[in-house]
Amino acid sequence: MIRSVLVAGRGEIARRVFRTCRELGIATVAVHSDADAGAPHVREADTAVRLPGDAPADTYLRGDLIVRAALAAGADAVHPGYGFLSENAAFAAAVAEAGLSWIGPPPAAIEAMASKTRAKELMAAAGVPLLAPVDPAAATKAELPLLVKAAAGGGGRGMRLVTELADLEGELKAAEAEAAAAFGDGEVFVEPYVVGGRHVEVQILADAHGTVWTLGTRDCSLQRRHQKVIEEAPAPALPDELRDTLHRAAARAARAIDYRGAGTVEFLVTTDGRAYFLEMNTRLQVEHPVTEEIYRLDLVALQIRVAEGRPLEARPPAPSGHAVEARLYAEDPAAGWQPQTGTLHRLALPDGVRLDSGVTDGDTIGVHYDPMLAKVIAWAPSRDEAVRKLAGALERARIHGPATNRELLVRSLRHPEFTDADALDTGFYDRNLAALTRPGGDTAAVFALAAALADAHGRSRFGGFRNVPSGPQVKTYAHAGTDHEIRYRLTRDGLLAEDFPGVRLLSLAPDEVVLEVDGLRRQFAVSRHGDRVHVDAPHGSHAFTALPRFPDPTARTEPGSLLAPMPGTVVRIAPGLAEGDRVEAGQPLLWLEAMKMEHKITAPAAGTLTALPVHTGRQVEVGALLAVVAEPAATPAD
Repeated sequence: MIRSVLVAGRGEIARRVFRTCRELGIATVAVHSDADAGAPHVREADTAVRLPGDAPADTYLRGDLIVRAALAAGADAVHPGYGFLSENAAFAAAVAEAGLSWIGPPPAAIEAMASKTRAKELMAAAGVPLLAPVDPAAATKAELPLLVKAAAGGGGRGMRLVTELADLEGELKAAEAEAAAAFGDGEVFVEPYVVGGRHVEVQILADAHGTVWTLGTRDCSLQRRHQKVIEEAPAPALPDELRDTLHRAAARAARAIDYRGAGTVEFLVTTDGRAYFLEMNTRLQVEHPVTEEIYRLDLVALQIRVAEGRPLEARPPAPSGHAVEARLYAEDPAAGWQPQTGTLHRLALPDGVRLDSGVTDGDTIGVHYDPMLAKVIAWAPSRDEAVRKLAGALERARIHGPATNRELLVRSLRHPEFTDADALDTGFYDRNLAALTRPGGDTAAVFALAAALADAHGRSRFGGFRNVPSGPQVKTYAHAGTDHEIRYRLTRDGLLAEDFPGVRLLSLAPDEVVLEVDGLRRQFAVSRHGDRVHVDAPHGSHAFTALPRFPDPTARTEPGSLLAPMPGTVVRIAPGLAEGDRVEAGQPLLWLEAMKMEHKITAPAAGTLTALPVHTGRQVEVGALLAVVAEPAATPAD
């Protein structure tokens, strides 16, 4: 019997495992980097062990330190979580060699699937259908588009889409460099990229007594940068025959490597209904809650049961209903999915949905780890009801802090291509991102008015009312690239607001404003954190930056300056690039890594690189100068 579990991870998955352990009466041990010293998973564990340093390579990727921490804390088992060392066979073996129970598959099974190229060979021998690899040296135009993929790891790292043969060599080198930096293994391979395909996976669970469960399907087609954003179970709009084919293929894959524990077999489903093996994740997936919701199971509890050597029932319970999960990220989808940092002042969801989160109110979102704040999961008897429930909960959520993808999630869930399950495919955001991130109508202006009124009440003990006529109050708020200048008066006759003829003030407080807008009563909750103002209403939310009345005239930037869009580390500079070089518009200059993602910094226009003050390995803060590209001087007319 397992009595104490160390989770070799952080954040949301550590908290998720601890929750089950508490229910089972099992003691919990956390490990943490210096950056995570005050993190929720550390606060909630019975015991915590420090891993000195901030970078993952010095902390969560140090298997020797984690094994030592487990022994020092008196743990008798290690749960790998996901990410970091969760699919590292050497780490799993080291845990067993130290006399600890490993809550995961045998090291040999992990090793068999660790390399996607070797995994495909094994699956082919087991009769699992798969896409044939493409020799990059012999690739032809007819085989385009192609996908370059890292043989180790996942999460979209080391992955490149190639649509022109001339780009293949460069993308291979870029993928190799990123894979080597992320996984310590620069091996990549090339396979056909299936346009219009769906990403469908099968959850499996196997014990040491020969029982293999296939716990239905999940659709994970909505992805950004090859990382999942919205997942659901069961995968909709699949013929029963195809669903059975996927279940059988997943079971064959598990039996081929004598698998034990929880795992996921991932497939690409083409528009004509063919399924091809992509990879097998030898761990618990981020999206496992949707499977738990429809089967009413605790997969972590079952992982522990299998690790203790106990058998599964002959068959799993029957599934019921539909579940949808959305990943809430601290990022700006309209700005190339840039990660965001800062203090998360509040994260609150309405009742009726499940929230799996690695952060709580007051936590700082830093640069060292993935920008996912939480997973929000809704279950209902039907898909339509589950989707509606999740979209409504996200719309009503109060999320105060860095910019997030919340609005994108709501719009995605309500988009016709998503609600019509037959139209699902991995190209959803390629087609629809611009429309999904477009500022929505004039609603932000009314929210800005509510912010200005609440601010006036909060600053005046008389609530902003005056006996003597005066000029209007003026307040300016920035939102989504637009400045909203609010001009209003508060008189004995009520609100007089320019540009808002149909608006009447019903009640006013520093944190709540009630307006009548074209005859409809609207209630706004207002929260201020420095110069950031969050305005929440049942029909949506907006975050504003309050602009100073008199901007600082010295705050100027040299023309052509490229500033860091987020804190991060310079991981690569374009080969041979040096000050004085001529560059073309769109030419890659350097790459920043932040929150497990690489961001390419390109020349904004043709010109001369007059400054390059950074070097590989340098950490930079948001707004730091990365480079200066001076446009060529105009040639005088003859």
